[in-house]
Amino acid sequence: MASQQGTVDYVIEQLQRAGRVSARKMFGEYAIYCDGKTVALICDDQLYVKPTAAGRAFLGEPQDGFPYPGAKPHFLIAGDRWDDAEWLSTLVELTAAELPLPKPKPARKPKK
Repeated sequence: MASQQGTVDYVIEQLQRAGRVSARKMFGEYAIYCDGKTVALICDDQLYVKPTAAGRAFLGEPQDGFPYPGAKPHFLIAGDRWDDAEWLSTLVELTAAELPLPKPKPARKPKK
C-alpha cells in the first residue's frame, strides 16, 4: 500500500523547524531529506527515521521497524508523536547532524 500525499505533507509541515526539509517520491513511497541528507522514510503511511546514536539517546528505547522487506531497521515513530513539531524536528535535526552528506554521483558519459 502506497503512502498518501497528505501524510507526507503533514510530516514535512511538522519538520519545518529542522532545516531545509523536503520529500521525494520513490517506488510509491517517500524519502524525507533534511539539509540534503536522507533522514527518514514514509512507507505505508508510517514514519521511519534512520538510526543514529544521537537519535537513540533522544528517543530512549526506540521501537525498531522495517520500512520495506529487506530494509535495515529504522526507528519507527508512532503517529501520535507526529503532532509534536518541536519534538519531531529535534529528532530529525539530531539525525541529520550525525549522517554524512551523500556522495556525489559521477557524471554520465555521453551516448555514442
